[in-house]
Amino acid sequence: MLGYLLARAGVDVVILEKHADFFRDFRGDTIHPSTLEVMDELGLLDGLLKIPHSEIRTLSGNFGGTTVTIGDFSHVPGRCKFVAFMPQWDFLNYLAAEGKRFPGFTLRMETEAVDLLRENGAVRGVVARTHDGQETIRAKLVVAADGRHSTLREKAGLRVVEIGAPIDALWMRLSKKAGDPSQSFGTAVPGGIFVTIDRLTYYQCAFVIRKGGYAELQAGGLAAFRQKIAAMVPHLADRVDELRGWDDVRLLEVRVDRLERWSMPGLLCIGDAAHAMSPVGGVGINLAVQDAVAAANRLTASLASGTPKPSDLEAVQRRREFPTKVTQGIQVFIQDRFLNRVLQARGPISLPWPLRALALVPALRRIPARIIGVGVRPEHVAKQAVPPLQV
Repeated sequence: MLGYLLARAGVDVVILEKHADFFRDFRGDTIHPSTLEVMDELGLLDGLLKIPHSEIRTLSGNFGGTTVTIGDFSHVPGRCKFVAFMPQWDFLNYLAAEGKRFPGFTLRMETEAVDLLRENGAVRGVVARTHDGQETIRAKLVVAADGRHSTLREKAGLRVVEIGAPIDALWMRLSKKAGDPSQSFGTAVPGGIFVTIDRLTYYQCAFVIRKGGYAELQAGGLAAFRQKIAAMVPHLADRVDELRGWDDVRLLEVRVDRLERWSMPGLLCIGDAAHAMSPVGGVGINLAVQDAVAAANRLTASLASGTPKPSDLEAVQRRREFPTKVTQGIQVFIQDRFLNRVLQARGPISLPWPLRALALVPALRRIPARIIGVGVRPEHVAKQAVPPLQV
């Protein structure tokens, strides 16, 4: 996204992707109203929505036998009153194809940034690994967007503030059949939480477990794991045998952390490289997009005329740090006060008071929808001259 925005403004960019394609399953695949609004501002929304996707307009869950609507997106600002579920590779392929229409946009696949190039106390590029060996790529600015296990932030020695999470999540895929519920849904029972995300032809599923509990679950055997799912979500009981082995189950080790400083001269970290988010609310991708928009708005002029000053990079952190801290605070509250208690429960689950309030007062459902769908301090694309597109 940042590469697209900068190239659109006439800045030469090189994006490095270590894999041969974007096809990685079990990534976060939610595109929230805030991101859809950015796409609309760029004139890309109509094309994006032609790609097969599902649209979630309400979020609901079953808690100890009581069904509650948690969020209603019909009142969020912007054109799209829904969360779109779309494979992330489709979204990235679309954005990459649109970016290649700008002469300054270069996407290099199978090229992995493995180290930083430093000169006179500043970052001046990266060392990249390719099929042909290592090479040096020089740049006015390096942006680390290489995820929660970021190589570049480690090489920079930037300090990570560990916030922690009491949960992990197991991701899997189960088929969808005629007559199945056509919405994303969460089920919480004593000792377990199971989430189904409607992906049109199948369900992307998350089984939430205690931190570090995967080995214990595996020790109990795959048959017992299938039975747990069937007991929690009875309408899936006839297809749990689709999980033929533990290779069909992917472990997401949940981390919540953020950098104390997001930058140093010549280097800026954004997205999970700057702040690893919990999967609660599925907001990680959308915060990363917001980081990209804020960075483009702040840095385009300085990149066009020279090298961004450290103060320019620090300004991006100042702009995005508050939304990050607030969002992580909400996630940690939900993890500690609700999810962890459900996982530790051995008796009946009582409906927490926030959920009782949502059940009694429908208008309150706009609040979670606003937090999840739009977030804190949403970003908008700055208006600027755009060079002609390549045909």
